[in-house]
Amino acid sequence: MQLQVMNSPFNQEQAELLNRLLPTLTASQKAWLSGYLAASQSTDAAAALETLPAEAPAAHTAQPVSKEVTILYGSQTGNAQGVAENAGKSLEGRGFQVTVSSMSDFKPNQLKKLKNLLIVVSTHGEGEPPDNALSFHEFLHGRRAPKLDDLRFSVLALGDSSYEFFCQTGKEFDQRLAELGGTRLYQRVDCDLDYDEPAAEWLEGVFGGLSEAEGQAESTAPAQTAAPQAGETVYSRKNPFRAEVLENLNLNGRGSNKETRHLELLLEGSGLTYEPGDALGIYPENDPALVDMLFEELKWNPNETVTVDKQGESLPLKEALTSYFEITTLTKKFIQQAAELLENEKLRELVASEHADKLKAYIDGRDLLDFVRDFGPISTTPQEFVSILRKMPPRLYSIASSLTANPDEVHLTIGAVRYNTHGRDRKGVCSILCAERLQPGDTLPVFIQPNKNFKLPEHPETPIIMVGPGTGVAPFRSFMQEREETGAGGKSWMFFGDQHFVTDFLYQTEWQKWLNDGVLTKMDVAFSRDTEEKVYVQHRMLEHSRELFEWLQEGAVFYICGDKNNMAKDVHSALLDIIEKEGGMSREEAEAYLAEMKKQKRYQRDVY
Repeated sequence: MQLQVMNSPFNQEQAELLNRLLPTLTASQKAWLSGYLAASQSTDAAAALETLPAEAPAAHTAQPVSKEVTILYGSQTGNAQGVAENAGKSLEGRGFQVTVSSMSDFKPNQLKKLKNLLIVVSTHGEGEPPDNALSFHEFLHGRRAPKLDDLRFSVLALGDSSYEFFCQTGKEFDQRLAELGGTRLYQRVDCDLDYDEPAAEWLEGVFGGLSEAEGQAESTAPAQTAAPQAGETVYSRKNPFRAEVLENLNLNGRGSNKETRHLELLLEGSGLTYEPGDALGIYPENDPALVDMLFEELKWNPNETVTVDKQGESLPLKEALTSYFEITTLTKKFIQQAAELLENEKLRELVASEHADKLKAYIDGRDLLDFVRDFGPISTTPQEFVSILRKMPPRLYSIASSLTANPDEVHLTIGAVRYNTHGRDRKGVCSILCAERLQPGDTLPVFIQPNKNFKLPEHPETPIIMVGPGTGVAPFRSFMQEREETGAGGKSWMFFGDQHFVTDFLYQTEWQKWLNDGVLTKMDVAFSRDTEEKVYVQHRMLEHSRELFEWLQEGAVFYICGDKNNMAKDVHSALLDIIEKEGGMSREEAEAYLAEMKKQKRYQRDVY
């Protein structure tokens, strides 16, 4: 709504200024501004109250709302944790007493004592809770969960709408807390991969919910955010740094079925720092050939300008489809919105509720070019069409270097993704950018994604066991570089696997050097295509079950990195077998042993 002199307390000049300013503000800026104005008003009111005579009768006031807020997060890659920690800082700036905790560190018996609970949780795999949310999720859905009639709560769910069970874990927490008697202080918000704006809107709603309960909307102070010094640029997920490519090498030998790129990037001047176990986010560009094929089908002018976000940023259509929008994945939400936008009976039939399985099957493995060819011609404007596309999400890669060993550099290990489905060759957006189009001297927009759930032990003498086949080797290269530089004395054991010893032993000379120098205590490898019967890393673990269990008994931390669908499950199962056999336990006891390791942060996974 436009402000006018007739419908507001502002004069003409003020109304015009506000009409120009307000549409440009983000949700987080609006939240800050509303708090700032509320604080200013309450300060003025407090000053006025000081002038009242002491004997003035006190007006009836309601009991103040509890200022204690607990924020619990469940996070696999660190996104939910980052959002939770930022929400905690904002609430503290508003005068609340905030406790931010991983769900795995929270004692469930404290739940009934809470008055205000915020849940920030991602969904992992096929609708599963992240590792550090599993135990709390199980408790809340079990018989021991208490009645929570005095609890006020709100849930922020993070997910990926290209998956069938979008934000499933957040939905389950939200439903269960309500079933136990809790009252929503603000409705659940489900976030897609581009979560910054909806998360800010959720936090603004939470502010309101916490304040309005006792009519104290005007009493909280604005969040105090430390502004960067003048001239200082802070690089982050929202403001990525353009890192120069120093090296781009193929790690596989001639004749390999795979192509694995070793990428070295320069961070000099960025101020970015990282620890072993963290990830690097890259904002890639779509394949120019795929973009060109889209324009051949759409028959649109590539130079036409389109608005790409709520802030009004505009780009030429070709640039928008190349660098801003995702075009290689279809989602259920996109198909449903397209059915409303386009006059296509076949498309409307596909999204009908009775055809849910057909819709799921259609989405799997297809991209925007498939959609345009199947349901074209597209009878709408370019602006209307791009408004239902999803923003290009960053790709996260486990960092393969130690900053201590490589100052101002970050290294990555990226497997090139190529496959054929639905009659067309397909390419991974970021991996093929790196494999086919990226040269030394080029730059990539990057940011650091901290992962506090995948870290070296606090004590350098603690033994570590690392399982990382294929590109899962990346963080363990970082671990070894760090331990070598710091002189850590703890034992280390590496399990690596791939297809062929001759062509696919990634970083072979480095591993051999660490073994010779004593930085690495022990290494076992499994090359599945070199033997008549396929052998994988879990088989090597079972071969050394007694020694592996002895390491666990000595307090070793066990790490897994790599494929979540098969490898991580097989390794998990093998580890339980080892604990059961060598510990003389039942399966239930072995699972309890492993659950205790998780609580102690001695079982950590970085799987994808």
